[in-house]
Amino acid sequence: MTLTYQARLAQTRLTAISRQLEHKADSQVRHKCFLSYHAVDAEEVLSFVESFGDYFIPRAIGVSEDDPVIESEDSDYIMDRIRSKYLADSTVTIVMVGKCTWARKFVDWEIYSSLRRGKVNRLNGLMAIQLPSAKSPSAKLPPRVQDNVTREDAKDIGYARYYAYPNRGGTLQNWIQDAFDARSTRDHLIYNSRARKKINSSCP
Repeated sequence: MTLTYQARLAQTRLTAISRQLEHKADSQVRHKCFLSYHAVDAEEVLSFVESFGDYFIPRAIGVSEDDPVIESEDSDYIMDRIRSKYLADSTVTIVMVGKCTWARKFVDWEIYSSLRRGKVNRLNGLMAIQLPSAKSPSAKLPPRVQDNVTREDAKDIGYARYYAYPNRGGTLQNWIQDAFDARSTRDHLIYNSRARKKINSSCP
């Protein structure tokens, strides 16, 4: 995967914003949200943070190939480290859905860790937002998100929610609050039994 210069700059800026806010506590007004995304979409993710950052506390430093923790043979250890090092004290995970987000191994791992309770892990709310570049309204979701986005008779009945790109900050804030509340009101609906991705899938 080759990133454009603009995408690398956007990633650097997202890292700086995340580190600047890492000690800011989750509050009833602004929840701390971990943004899971494919690196090629970094410019759009940065635009999202710059547009709506007053409505949540962003954490956008994800797992990368150069992290030695991913070489461990102990999968529970890897998931615990993803929680403690990357998701940290976030309470909601927002999956930023671009054209090929579904194909990324580390996105799947981040979602898995978000839905897992353990010694280190605490449950995160889960929601997904379609990025503008994912033009089709039926853009492909990461399978683990799809497992938790269930609709019946035009009603959402699963643990997670999938939204079009927001037009208003207040709308986004309501979505985040719903995901936050779901940790205690819809946690019985979580499906996290799918095997974790071992490699990135091919995406045209």
